[in-house]
Amino acid sequence: MSVISVLLASAAAAVVPAETTPEPQRDDDIVVTGQRSEGSNNYGVQTQRTATRIQMSQRETPQSISVVTRAQIEDFQLNDVNALLNTVPGVSVLTSDTDRIYYSARGFDIQTFQIDGIGLPFSFGIQTGSIDTAVYDRIEVVRGAPGLLSPTGNPSAVVNFIRKRPYRDLKASGSVQYGSYDSLRLDADVSVPLTQDGSVRARAVGAFLDTDSHLDRYGLRRWTGYSIVEADLGPNTVFSAGYGHQDHGSRGAMWGAIPLYYTDGTRLEFDRTSNYAPEWSSWGVVERQIFGDLTHEFGNGWTGKLSVLRRANSEDDQLFYVYGNPVRGAPGGIDFGDPDKPDDTKAIFSYPGAFRGQTRNLTIDAYLSGKLAVGGRDHDVVLGLQRGAERYRQYSSYDYSQVGIPLSLDTFFDGAFPRVNFPTPYTLSLDTHSVRETVYGLVRVNLADQLKIMLGGNYTHATSEGVSYNTPQAYDRSRFSPFVGATFDLSSNLSLYGSYAKIFRPQVEVSATNEILPPIVGDNLEAGIKGEWFGGRLYASAALFQARQNNTAFGQFDPALGRTVFVPVDAKSQGVELEFGGELAPGLQATGGFTTMRIRGQNDQPERTFVPRNLGRLKITYSPPALPRLKLGTSVQYQSDFYFEPGGLTPAGDPIRLEQGDYALVDLMGRYELNEKLSVSVNIRNVTNHRHLSALTFDQSFYGPPRTVLGTLSVRY
Repeated sequence: MSVISVLLASAAAAVVPAETTPEPQRDDDIVVTGQRSEGSNNYGVQTQRTATRIQMSQRETPQSISVVTRAQIEDFQLNDVNALLNTVPGVSVLTSDTDRIYYSARGFDIQTFQIDGIGLPFSFGIQTGSIDTAVYDRIEVVRGAPGLLSPTGNPSAVVNFIRKRPYRDLKASGSVQYGSYDSLRLDADVSVPLTQDGSVRARAVGAFLDTDSHLDRYGLRRWTGYSIVEADLGPNTVFSAGYGHQDHGSRGAMWGAIPLYYTDGTRLEFDRTSNYAPEWSSWGVVERQIFGDLTHEFGNGWTGKLSVLRRANSEDDQLFYVYGNPVRGAPGGIDFGDPDKPDDTKAIFSYPGAFRGQTRNLTIDAYLSGKLAVGGRDHDVVLGLQRGAERYRQYSSYDYSQVGIPLSLDTFFDGAFPRVNFPTPYTLSLDTHSVRETVYGLVRVNLADQLKIMLGGNYTHATSEGVSYNTPQAYDRSRFSPFVGATFDLSSNLSLYGSYAKIFRPQVEVSATNEILPPIVGDNLEAGIKGEWFGGRLYASAALFQARQNNTAFGQFDPALGRTVFVPVDAKSQGVELEFGGELAPGLQATGGFTTMRIRGQNDQPERTFVPRNLGRLKITYSPPALPRLKLGTSVQYQSDFYFEPGGLTPAGDPIRLEQGDYALVDLMGRYELNEKLSVSVNIRNVTNHRHLSALTFDQSFYGPPRTVLGTLSVRY
């Protein structure tokens, strides 16, 4: 019997309770990726590799892990990464403007997205453009400091996108969606065997989105394509190669957002639909991926894998930004203030800019994992190497005759600012080249049937050279980051666990004396209890955590130097996380979690107040056993209040504070299978039509979407 057959048989046996009859074997486990989540209604998975490269269950992993399966994505139409991560316990999605997103976990920024376990942090710590989820089987989020496999990041979380892989037999699916604001989405997914026995197989996925928005003039058109070929080079060797392409193009896009207050601190009132951007203001982001991997099962539990990922991002943006705040009571909100103080901007002013950027990075990862028999027990071992190199160039253009034009509140939201003729050729404003080289290893020591200890870490050498707007971007840093974890089984269902991980991230910001700040260093300490029931189909955990991030650059403009200077700032978050997911009863699937935390900085003062301190997430669906073709469900996303203090005082002498109260968004879904191949569904988001600001990462924002309806017609073969 082949290794693949053994894996299939053992996976099928693992998910069936002892009192039931085994179901027919399915192609759920493959050499390359482990378990599939697609093709199943389950809201949980048996195993994951994101945290350590060792294939383990969530219960066996001494860190907090959330998995969004294909069933969850399709039930709630989580068609882009922002909608998806908004449903993950402990994660905040902070929309700073229409096309750029910050993600946060445990109080700190998430800055690393991986694809099948490899990837580099965001170039600017922020995601530009949307990401369609059509090409992914599932998304795994490891919260805390996953320093073993993501050494240059933050003690927040790593998001790992697991690609769809080909099947050994013919499968095809597609859907047509139409909803509020003329939202049209089409997608198709075809997997075909290229040989009779399926030893060579291919898959192609495509998705197209064209939608308007609740914001005046804003719209988005997105193309996504993905293809992969996979081949068995022998009974224990699999090779795959593929290409991914996504084109994100928006119109009427804001660069920044709407000023929220008058100079006296009074909130500026505007409609939910308000948008100052003219229709020509747009983000254009194209991402291309070429990837390949080779996996070999050596036998006796040993596996080796070599992965290569080439990513090329291109941007072409023509954008309209505004700065300043209006004066309450002044005609049109305009008051130029003291003409002898050019920085005394007591009005809203224009700031258009155009940018073209090119990012090219290549990441290579190779690892070997297996078991060693010592002292009569098997112990897990992982050894690996990873190298990532990135070149980033940005070109900019400004028509300074169009910068600093005062904008009256009377016409501010008309979007009538004329198209700017940006000078050409663009000026090279940023050119950097960074390299990250890492050696990592881990030993999972099987001390007893109940007790497992993990000891490991990585040694990383990170370098950078180049300039950004005439500021050097050079560093040469090396650091060893340890990882320690343990699990102790209290019973056949419950385990205690604890872990400690460190992480660091070099930075290029400079102090008043032009010295580059030391690297950000961080760690994560957590402990808790985990449980699994029904053969792993139901999972739950409770955790206490402490995450620290030191030396984070905090910038302020220095008039004497005429530039922004940075100082290092320390912060610490402490909290509690509760989470569960899986099958609660026949036909009843659910995931959910609650996080509460405090974030303090130096002198025990609140830090990062724009991050909600309490987060609640719940997704639940039910298919009545008497009517299995029907599925009904709801999703709830709760977050507590948050605020931002931009500086300045009210007439009463109090600090100006911008606040968003706590709120919950409730979504509903319903689907009915007309037959085995055809189904119809409807999704309603923000059922209560709650009005809320998208974020308060700085002193501008806009309102999130109101109630929307989306209908879907799906077909499977």
